[in-house]
Amino acid sequence: MSALTHFRTPLLQTPFHARTSAANTLNRWGPWGGYMTALCFGDADMEYTAIRNGASVYDLCPMVKYRITGRDAAAYLNRLTLRNAAKLSVGGVHYTAWTDDAGKIMDDGTLFRHGPEDYLICCQERHLPWLLASSTGFEVHVEEVTEAIAALSLQGPCSASVLEAAGFDVQGLKPFRMATYPFEGGEITISRTGFTGDLGYELWLTPDQALPFWDHLFAAGAPWGIRPIGSDALDLARIEAGFIITNMDFIPVHQALREDRARSPFELGLGWMIDWEKGHFTGRRALLAEKAKGSDWALIGIDIPGNISAEGAILYHGKKVEAGVVTAAAWSPALKANLAIAQVQAKYAAAQDLWVEIYAMRELQYAKLMLPVTLTERPFFNPARKRATPPGRV
Repeated sequence: MSALTHFRTPLLQTPFHARTSAANTLNRWGPWGGYMTALCFGDADMEYTAIRNGASVYDLCPMVKYRITGRDAAAYLNRLTLRNAAKLSVGGVHYTAWTDDAGKIMDDGTLFRHGPEDYLICCQERHLPWLLASSTGFEVHVEEVTEAIAALSLQGPCSASVLEAAGFDVQGLKPFRMATYPFEGGEITISRTGFTGDLGYELWLTPDQALPFWDHLFAAGAPWGIRPIGSDALDLARIEAGFIITNMDFIPVHQALREDRARSPFELGLGWMIDWEKGHFTGRRALLAEKAKGSDWALIGIDIPGNISAEGAILYHGKKVEAGVVTAAAWSPALKANLAIAQVQAKYAAAQDLWVEIYAMRELQYAKLMLPVTLTERPFFNPARKRATPPGRV
């Protein structure tokens, strides 16, 4: 394909498109990683309700996926990512991130260990040139497998019951673990992972299994009101969970046009995942220096009076000095609270006199609101059911 005509190429359709397009009564689509992804199927409120009170299904196929295999797979990943990939047992999953030499975040994602020398990275952005360049000196094979793996996210308090009704016994599957199950002469992988902060699972299969599996899952889940959801409802759920998203809550360093926009793991609240004992990794020296000196920025959770979303609003200290900006915000139906995630200058991260400036539309005119904020620990929404094993039957 010519570099001059790529813009004429339509967005790709996922293996589930025949079902998602039929269900998308609003015909609302958005781009994600070169694919069409549903923003809302018909009613975002009902889709959110399915996440928190029933069973919801989200098409994960556009997520970028890389398979890392070979004798040095663990050593290679330890050189690249912040956590210790060698400590991740086979069948395990962990959340991780990776930085450049200056210790600034390139991306975050989940790492799955399918075998002693077989890993899968799932993330938001594409990094193949960087991954290949970083493999010099390691006996590894790096391959993008995004199109070879179809995936669904099944989330909600009834998700385990739906899977059991579909013939998959997940009662013993612990959080951040995965297992394989037979399906129509083949196999699928189910991991107890997700992006809603609730009980949930992610289902991994081949593209040819996609439509038969969708039909099987929705037939089994009908008694629990299973329904497909779009990115609008998922975004509300992830804000309640306090999760961050690339290019929404932080800019990947290699995409940042302004030098001061890049953020380190410490500045995004991810310092806990750094394994200092595993040996050298990309960005280690810079992060050690930052640890000793202190960070310039911090990521905080806040609660705001009222119910007007504060997304994009500026935070002030003492109503006068700019302290930071809100990156994600929403009124939480589950918590009955006006929640937000914000980046602030580190010196204001624990300040008590923070205010947010919101412009609320009131009958075709904006009203300026200056409201006090309350610092709140993330995750905002943290139900016990997401950790319970067995998860119980609903």
